[in-house]
Amino acid sequence: MRRIITIARDFGAGGSTLGRRLAKDLGIEYYDRDIILQTAKASAHLTPAQVRQWDERVPHEFGFTQSLFNFYSRPLGEELWNAQVAAIRQLAEHESCVIVGRNADYILREFDHTLRVFVHADKYFRIRHMQELMPDATRDQIEKDMLAVDRARQDFCTRYTGHLYADSRNYDLTLNTGKLGFDKAYELLLAAAKDIK
Repeated sequence: MRRIITIARDFGAGGSTLGRRLAKDLGIEYYDRDIILQTAKASAHLTPAQVRQWDERVPHEFGFTQSLFNFYSRPLGEELWNAQVAAIRQLAEHESCVIVGRNADYILREFDHTLRVFVHADKYFRIRHMQELMPDATRDQIEKDMLAVDRARQDFCTRYTGHLYADSRNYDLTLNTGKLGFDKAYELLLAAAKDIK
């Protein structure tokens, strides 16, 4: 039986960290935005130039935060959205995997054997976590980017799915890493993932 776990998350709440750990422990594939984009490009016959034109504007000076901000704030064309939908569905049809972001919870809403997870935390926990990951970034820059990325993710979700981002009714499990800590949150996530029916 295939097992699909989708993880949506607040910026800095640790959804990607939990997702990577889960995929490793379950022995299944982990997909994030980079792999999804590559797969989408191939599956939709988008030319490398089309994808590069969109992606090469992502600045690398600031690192992960700035890249992610630009990734979510730049509106995707319908062609790329449709390609990502096709890519995510193709992955879920052929293998067990963890898919982080890209509204995979919505895209796979009718799939059986799927666990839809949302990872969140309070602002201060998320800022502290991002400071650990990016010690060279200022607190002000992290907070500014956190607010911008969260807003962009909300807008992206609403635009392409018609759903409200972070609405608990859209998920099977929500985890507050700020309250639970990463170890307890992971323990609950792993137990739920092993029990997918």
